[in-house]
Amino acid sequence: MSGHLPVMLREVLATLAPRDAATYLDATFGGGGYSTAILESAPRCTLFAMDRDPDAIARGADLVARYAPRLHLIEGRFGDMLEHLDARGVTALDGVVMDLGVSSFQLDQAERGFSFRADGPLDMRMEKSGPSAADLVNTLPEAELADILFRLGEERFARRIARAIVERRKTQPFETTGDLAALVRSKVPRDPSGIDGATRSFQALRLAVNDELGEVERGLEAAARLLAPGGRLVVVAFHSLEDRIAKRFMADAAGRSGGASRHDPGALTQRAAPRFRLVTPRALRPADDETSDNPRARSARLRAIERLEEAA
Repeated sequence: MSGHLPVMLREVLATLAPRDAATYLDATFGGGGYSTAILESAPRCTLFAMDRDPDAIARGADLVARYAPRLHLIEGRFGDMLEHLDARGVTALDGVVMDLGVSSFQLDQAERGFSFRADGPLDMRMEKSGPSAADLVNTLPEAELADILFRLGEERFARRIARAIVERRKTQPFETTGDLAALVRSKVPRDPSGIDGATRSFQALRLAVNDELGEVERGLEAAARLLAPGGRLVVVAFHSLEDRIAKRFMADAAGRSGGASRHDPGALTQRAAPRFRLVTPRALRPADDETSDNPRARSARLRAIERLEEAA
């Protein structure tokens, strides 16, 4: 699993608190960092690990062999975890960890088209199927493109960029990450912080291609339904849009939002709605030594809730 550094691993383990004879889900297997640490820290636990990227599942074959029969890999979206786990006879979990966003492997492989650091095909599909980023850039109406860039990338110059994209594609469609990044950079002022001008637009397209925010919402709902009393949901987010969803979800589930929780698994379990407590009243941040060793960890935020005992 070289090349992959699991972010906030110490904090994830301390918050999840894996124990023997328990069942856990690593909802974003990626490079297997969290999965390995959970299996090592609780030598008699069972772990299911999911990933929508077929490359991640293929990379995990060695780990499955090493930890047999305790590790079970599932190819699929974590928003569909209820169905995937039910098919395997699992209806409750003692803990779930979700590491949101794109993995280091995806970013570092130019052929996947997630990053503009190295030129590659304008793809960005986690599952290697469905419409690609090139499809969106070359076919969507200008207004829809601008909306994606503004809403998902928080890009102030979304209209200007969308207009330039539509004008350029009339004569030559976009095929590579370098081509699109160059156009975007030419339409936005230089950021004094040093952030590349194409960053927000690429984030927006990736989120749109993979419906990542919708997937986060579905995954949080499903995880809350699956947690057994005492079970914990641990979420690591890397940008404000994902973190905002997790923060609001957990506050709502713990009754901190001022109204009744809407996260009611009664339709599945025919029980009363569960109660949760906030394990992290405020998001945890990575330690200085980690951000020095792994700059990608700088924006990470960890939040967690725990399901309480059922009411009598």
